[in-house]
Amino acid sequence: NCQRKSNGTNCVRMVHFMRNIMAHAGKSGRRVVAAFIGTAFAQDDEAAARAQWRQVADQIRPKLPKLSALLDEAEQDVLAYMTFPKEHRVKIHSTNPIERLNGEIKRRTEVVGIIPNEAAITRLVGAILLEQNDEWAVQRARYMTLETIAPLGDDGGLMLPVTGT
Repeated sequence: NCQRKSNGTNCVRMVHFMRNIMAHAGKSGRRVVAAFIGTAFAQDDEAAARAQWRQVADQIRPKLPKLSALLDEAEQDVLAYMTFPKEHRVKIHSTNPIERLNGEIKRRTEVVGIIPNEAAITRLVGAILLEQNDEWAVQRARYMTLETIAPLGDDGGLMLPVTGT
C-alpha cells in the first residue's frame, strides 16, 4: 500500500520510489544513482540489502544531501519486501497483480451498472475475489502458495485442505 509522505515521496514500492528518487538525482546523475541504489536491491538477504543501502546513502551524502536524506527516510518502507523469502520478492515488490485485480473489479462492476445495495456489491466483489483466488491457485507459476507462506507465520500447522480426488 503506497502512501503519500509529507515530503512528496511515494516510498513503499520499489518502482515508485525509484521514479521519485530520480527527480532528485539530476539529469547527469540519474544513471549513477540508479546503479548505486540497484546494488541494494540485488542483495541476497535483508541484512546485506540494508548494509548496502546505508553504504550508498553515506557515499552520496556529501554531494547529494537531499537524496541521501530521502534514502534514510525510505529505507524501512522500500526494503520491507526483503523480509520475505527470495522466491516471493519478485512478486511482492510490484503492485501489478493488485492493480490488475482492481481493474477487473472495476470492469465487472461497471458492466452491472447500478448495484442495489451493499450486500449485492459484497457478493459481486467476493465472487470476483474467489474467482481470482482459484485462478492463482491453479497457475503453473503460482503467485504464492500456503506452503511457501506458512513458515512466515506463527501458525506452524497451516496446511492446504484435503480434497477428494
